[in-house]
Amino acid sequence: MGLLVVLPMAVINEAAKYPPRFAAMGVDFVGRVCPTEEDVIELARDADAIIVEGSQRPIPRSVIEKLSKCRIIAGTQIGYDSIDTVAAAERGILVTNVPGYCVEEVTDHAMALLLACSRKIVVLNRVAKNGEWGFGPNSSGIKEGIRPGVGRLRGRTLGLFGFGAIGRTIVPKAKGFAMRVIAHDPYVDASVAAGLGVELVDWQTLLQQSDFISIHAAFSEETRHVFNGEAYRAMKPSACLINTARGGFIDEDALFEALSSGTLAMAALDVLTSEPPVGNPLLTLDNVICTAHNAFYSPESLEEQWRRPAEEVTRVLHGQWPTAIVNPQAKETFVKRWGPMRDTSR
Repeated sequence: MGLLVVLPMAVINEAAKYPPRFAAMGVDFVGRVCPTEEDVIELARDADAIIVEGSQRPIPRSVIEKLSKCRIIAGTQIGYDSIDTVAAAERGILVTNVPGYCVEEVTDHAMALLLACSRKIVVLNRVAKNGEWGFGPNSSGIKEGIRPGVGRLRGRTLGLFGFGAIGRTIVPKAKGFAMRVIAHDPYVDASVAAGLGVELVDWQTLLQQSDFISIHAAFSEETRHVFNGEAYRAMKPSACLINTARGGFIDEDALFEALSSGTLAMAALDVLTSEPPVGNPLLTLDNVICTAHNAFYSPESLEEQWRRPAEEVTRVLHGQWPTAIVNPQAKETFVKRWGPMRDTSR
């Protein structure tokens, strides 16, 4: 019936758990590592569907315009900024994502980073393993390592940049530590936040009042480097910036300067602008905690991350609309190219 291309090749290990779904339809799997756009075009030119981890292999207009038979590009993440959804819509190609698949994992990870910053866990772990203990005469590393910054979480303010599903999920976790939670999101009604005991604030208030700022917004060119030198100077010198979203939110050069000069106390980063990082000076700083883009992970989230795109592809190849279309304007052109679909929403 058709060809399903899976990018990158590593995805095959997960997607291959579901071959009976496609084998019964006469759909073949094809996949390999594609370092360049030309490699993607060569592999996917005649594909009926593509499952792609966009952060590993962007799908720009130049690729989409060469796809002769593609009906759906099914992303395996919540974010889809690496896929040109406008170009896809022009060609009647549906683009889907996987909303909510790792909400619990990301919010757990953000809280873990917050706690690690608040209690200086990384520093205390290092000095304890070096033989220092308690606050005795040989514990100068501990004394210096935890001052300033360690304090009670009760009553401290967590500021959320973005108040979608992830931002809302972290609220009860932070309130479990008796924290005050504020949020900045111009696309959310204040009543929604109030229902969760959260005050929506403007950008400057978020920066000025937060002891911790955690990023949970959708990334776009509008929000690129929104956390820059000006923003860091507006934050409390004792504040910590937490990013489990996208590296592009942060001006890393300005962050390095802010952390080095004492303008900002700490940063906890699960994502960077360039991954894997090569020679990133942020990783040389003791007041930076970094994890390797792991916030999304659990066995449960990984299974869901690959199962749901496969289900979306199955729906389209069966003549049904997928459930998580991020470019609904593609429907009209899709129908003109491929014919009507069955509406299964009712």
